[in-house]
Amino acid sequence: MPTPQTLNIAFMSPRLRGALDLFLSGAGQGFNAYIEKRAHMADLARLDAKSDEELSRMGLRRDDIPRYVFRDLIGA
Repeated sequence: MPTPQTLNIAFMSPRLRGALDLFLSGAGQGFNAYIEKRAHMADLARLDAKSDEELSRMGLRRDDIPRYVFRDLIGA
């Protein structure tokens, strides 16, 4: 799996990119969204690669991925 430094956002699904953008614009004010996004890219990609069924077993929907990955920063 690529490291956060080598992973390109273009590899994320359009739906996840949109969900991430909405999440960061709504809840991510007050921190450098670009740096934080880069630091969490591997986790975003790992979860985005899971099937909807796998995510469901984790208690997640695909649109929940950004909130879940960034929970350490904003307590969501």
